[in-house]
Amino acid sequence: MFIRRTTIKSRKDGHKYYTYRLVESERTQKGVQQRTLINLGTNFPLPREQWSELSSRIQQILNGEALLFELPSEIEEMAQNYASQIIQTQTREKDEKPDYQEVDVDTLEMIRPRSVGGEHVALEAFNSLKLGDHFKTLGFNGPQLAAATGAIIGRMCHPASERATHYWLQNISGLGELIDYDFNKISLYKMYSISDQLLKNRDSIEKYLYRQEKQLFGFQETITLYDLTNTYFEGNGNAASGLAKHGRSKEKRSDCPLVTLGLILDSSGFPKSSEIFKGNVSEPVTLKRMIKSLEIKGRNSDIFEPQKPTIVMDAGIASEDNIEWLRDNEYPYIVVSRKRYRQFDENKAVVIRDDTKGTVKAQKVIDSENNEVLLYCHSAQREKKERAIVNRFTVQFEEALSHLESGLTIKKRLKKYDKVLEKIGRLKQKYAKVSGLYEINAVKNEETGNASRIEWIRKTKSDTKDEFPGVYCLRTSHSDLDENTLWRMYTMLTDLEAVFRSLKSELGMRPVFHQVAERITGHLFITVLAYHLVHSIRFRLKKSGIAASWSGIRDQLANQNRITVSMHCKNNDVVHLRKSTRPESRQQKIYSALGMCFYPGKTVKTIINKSSAIPDG
Repeated sequence: MFIRRTTIKSRKDGHKYYTYRLVESERTQKGVQQRTLINLGTNFPLPREQWSELSSRIQQILNGEALLFELPSEIEEMAQNYASQIIQTQTREKDEKPDYQEVDVDTLEMIRPRSVGGEHVALEAFNSLKLGDHFKTLGFNGPQLAAATGAIIGRMCHPASERATHYWLQNISGLGELIDYDFNKISLYKMYSISDQLLKNRDSIEKYLYRQEKQLFGFQETITLYDLTNTYFEGNGNAASGLAKHGRSKEKRSDCPLVTLGLILDSSGFPKSSEIFKGNVSEPVTLKRMIKSLEIKGRNSDIFEPQKPTIVMDAGIASEDNIEWLRDNEYPYIVVSRKRYRQFDENKAVVIRDDTKGTVKAQKVIDSENNEVLLYCHSAQREKKERAIVNRFTVQFEEALSHLESGLTIKKRLKKYDKVLEKIGRLKQKYAKVSGLYEINAVKNEETGNASRIEWIRKTKSDTKDEFPGVYCLRTSHSDLDENTLWRMYTMLTDLEAVFRSLKSELGMRPVFHQVAERITGHLFITVLAYHLVHSIRFRLKKSGIAASWSGIRDQLANQNRITVSMHCKNNDVVHLRKSTRPESRQQKIYSALGMCFYPGKTVKTIINKSSAIPDG
């Protein structure tokens, strides 16, 4: 076995270049002949003086021989990779008859484990949506299709940066075996550039995916959920100054520059459209842009129903301007009211939920002035939570006031009247949730200029959260729907919150490590594509009673691997058998629910006949 360099002349321009091949001499009926084991490509990096070390080590691995002398890590890694490729390509046709071999069990080795459980399920979702077919229509060639598949499934199974995904595909995952592609051929640059190509086709991909999901799962589009979230950068993000901005971080990382993701979902939880905004964008100003973008995407497609869907959003986006815009454009809506005024008459309310999660009652009020329906909802669980929060801050606030007042008669404690007022102001700011409920008066001693005492009294504010804890108000243009229907339409927003948690925690959207605006947007878009597949998997599993989170499903599938078993036979052959491990019962349950086979990938059997090879030299 040795490496051979061949000179090739280009047919286009006559330019000469070299290709490298690993070849082997073998005895045949026609005499000694050379055959190519694998093509090493045109950019083979190893210096000529190390070729014999590499080829000898590959031969050792194929023959199941132990390593006699330690080699440089680069050569050992290349040898393991090339030996694996040879085992894959030298496969014997599967024989229907049993293949009995007499082997030396002491020579048994288990090598090259690669994870395939999560990849198997993710690839099935990828194929069921025929996403690869759509990529081909967009002009993706073979390596680009493999890179796109790897980037999306990598985000699902090993959420991390593109650099970490590249390493995972080459060294940990068996995805390449499932799609019959060697990810060692893909450079890190290609992993970055594929995100650019996916982003370039974002509108087409999102429209296609939503249409496929709608046809595959048969849901009806009646509700549109809209919300935003942001994520932060590791680094200063100066290079992406057009996108990265400081703002209010939902992860409490306001010290970092941010980028904002807007997402529109239907009532079944499938994403319709996504948009990337600056990190300091004001939530209300994004609604018109997103809805108009959705209208444009739907003009020439059956993706949208004839009637306009109901828009559901929380108080952060439900400004008066946005509500007026929805009315003008004839979009029905259900939003959380920004009004501080509260009212709730339990005698006029109806019970809309009463289960282990608590009791919820709703009172429907007609607002004829604005031509709206107001739904005042009272949640027993929410009241309990709000009271606990208020009580905690109330105790802390009053303890701070008592400590301040007790110090008025103690040496070296704060006494000056102006300073005492300043301290009270700071306490009000610190405990803003409850300080507005107090009337506080500091009495000044005119002779000394000090505060002599501090008085406070707590008063309940009428028609507010303080008088009606656990009560919140919904505004809607639907006048014909009952309390139960309106409330359940609103609670779909909690599904959108769960989507954002999944994007950030389960699918690695946060933090962002890129510093270039296009790469930042591409990173977030790959995460959204990964969520499409995740949601289609969970949607199908729920029908079979499996309601686990994606991270839970991923953990259950994690320890199914593909592995090569190598053994020496009595006839001096070496048998390499590569196949997937037997799935455990929890994994079988998931595969059965999805209608999938239990053993990802093909069983590959390779027999190395050492007697047929001619030793080098």
